[in-house]
Amino acid sequence: MDYHFTSDQIDLQMMTRDFAEKELVPIAAEYDQKSEFPMEAFKKAVTMGLTCLDLPEEWGGAGVDLLTTALIREELSRGDAGFSSAVGACGLGFKPINFAGTEEQKRKYLPDLLSGRKIGAFGLTEPNAGSDVANNKTTAVRKGDKYILNGRKCFITNAPLADIITIFAVTDKDAGAKGFSMFMVEKGAPGLSIGKHEDKLGIRSSATADVILEDCEIPTSALIGKEGDGFKIVMQTLDKGRVCAGASALGVARAALEHSIRYAQERIQKGKPIWKHQIIQAKLADMGMRLEAARQLVWRAAMAFDAEAKDTAKLASMCKCFAGDMVVYLTCEALQIHGGYGYSREYPIEKLYRDAKIFQIFEGTNEIQRTIIAKNMVDEQKIAVR
Repeated sequence: MDYHFTSDQIDLQMMTRDFAEKELVPIAAEYDQKSEFPMEAFKKAVTMGLTCLDLPEEWGGAGVDLLTTALIREELSRGDAGFSSAVGACGLGFKPINFAGTEEQKRKYLPDLLSGRKIGAFGLTEPNAGSDVANNKTTAVRKGDKYILNGRKCFITNAPLADIITIFAVTDKDAGAKGFSMFMVEKGAPGLSIGKHEDKLGIRSSATADVILEDCEIPTSALIGKEGDGFKIVMQTLDKGRVCAGASALGVARAALEHSIRYAQERIQKGKPIWKHQIIQAKLADMGMRLEAARQLVWRAAMAFDAEAKDTAKLASMCKCFAGDMVVYLTCEALQIHGGYGYSREYPIEKLYRDAKIFQIFEGTNEIQRTIIAKNMVDEQKIAVR
């Protein structure tokens, strides 16, 4: 695979790296401990054009490809995975509008979302429907010129901050996958409320809560696409989101490896830096190889989307799953290299260790990703069964 990045891609990557180093790294531990979103840093990122880069220029985006977006997400996540997760969730919130919204909907919502004047969220997960998207129970019933929504979404990133939440709901319970639709619910809608702020293990700087819909009234104009398009819109949104999740995992893993290499040169045991001990060399080498392998897979998946290849769903699941497992391994090894210091909040490793686990869970668990991968592989190599 030949990666010849353009000067624009490199400039954008370096600008994001500089932003993360100056604006995110110094505050990451503080906002992690407070479990609070760094809104001022977000506003700066918006001003620099670092959010929603992949949306069309006509609506205020930069129209960049998925590979460029992956480069940016790695850099943001290296600064703080919670911040990167919140930026990603904002994008997930309005991508359905870009994919399937009317021109009127795009004009009304996208400029405000892209400019940071409004924040988006993506309402998919439910208490009994995580990776099993088709088991969603939230309903939307049309009554005259309104839809009435009832249900509960859980673990919704940006929910406490969101001005617009895209909601996945059942409109025809007898139609299977074609019985789901997608809606926009604005802050202040009658019957909409937000649950308690989740006290999470990791990515604590992102705000997460339940979205509660109790006879929530929205106009029929809030429907995205047509009734029955919801499942298709969600899959289209999540496939690219999995590539971005893989890219974000790279950022956390890279930070863990960089800290480990630095510490291994500073820490002296038995009269020499610990990196000169063979066991530490083996750990660092394995960490570096796994990180590089994951990066290649993320970039391969991103380029497949950009080329509109046929195997994008499989590659998206592969890169998300592999990168998710990789970052958990790397942060665990990084903590081991740091020894007791890695277990202390005085060092950044314990935060990276906590942040890493989510990459095996959100955007579809790694168990679900393996199911998707296997199914695609079998479909590609079908044989006649007697």
